[in-house]
Amino acid sequence: MAQVIPVFKQHLRRNVVALAVVLFSAALGFAAKPPQAAKVKLTVSAAISLKDALDEVKQIYTTENPGTSIAINYGASGTLQLQIEQGAPVDVFLSAAPKQMDALEMKGLLLEGTRRDLLRNEVVLIVPKDSTLGISSFKDLSRANVKQVALGEASTVPAGQYAKEVLTNLGIYDAVKSKAVFGKDVRQVLTYVETGNVDAGVVYQTDALSTAKVKIVAQAPANSHAPVIYPVAVIKSSKHPTAAKRFAEFLSSPKAASVFQKYGFSLASR
Repeated sequence: MAQVIPVFKQHLRRNVVALAVVLFSAALGFAAKPPQAAKVKLTVSAAISLKDALDEVKQIYTTENPGTSIAINYGASGTLQLQIEQGAPVDVFLSAAPKQMDALEMKGLLLEGTRRDLLRNEVVLIVPKDSTLGISSFKDLSRANVKQVALGEASTVPAGQYAKEVLTNLGIYDAVKSKAVFGKDVRQVLTYVETGNVDAGVVYQTDALSTAKVKIVAQAPANSHAPVIYPVAVIKSSKHPTAAKRFAEFLSSPKAASVFQKYGFSLASR
């Protein structure tokens, strides 16, 4: 029995030493690894006419910047503007017209120095692909055989605002308004025409190019409406202003520009 105790103590000492070595090595390994930076999640509110292009731009950006995730809230620019005014947690805003960005800037809701004009678009008249009404110009919308025309709601939908300007300048707004079917955003207007529920609609060129179910029959004269400008800005209340500015700046990069141009946008700076 006297011989067993020393052997037991010897094994115990060896086990304690081995455990100490393991713990010390683990501690060194833990200390050698830098702490992982917390992942940043940005919320972007964007005009729905940007959806196809911006989804692709987002994929490129998040692949190159794995520490940032981006959630995009699409809708009519006027609706998004109101959400921001009411305190919605938004980091970056992309509007389909300066009007909505102007309203936020006047209320001091934009981060100073981050607003800039990003993209341009065109206003076009579309009809269902199989239309046989012979519509070939905006003025044709006042003809008796054109029964329904889809327009965006001018108070909240920039595409509707531009459409109203065009029709007013052509002197036919009142005639067309009486047969108008109003959409909550430009994509709803596009859907009305795609499904043949209306005879024609006014959308952006980029929306018309996104589907084979409609055809463009006319482009609005440049002097019939204000230029279609898409501004971008970081919202002042953003919890991640540095990351938000970095993403907003990326939207003007050559990589992002090539995507926007692929979908029919042109750069505002050109």
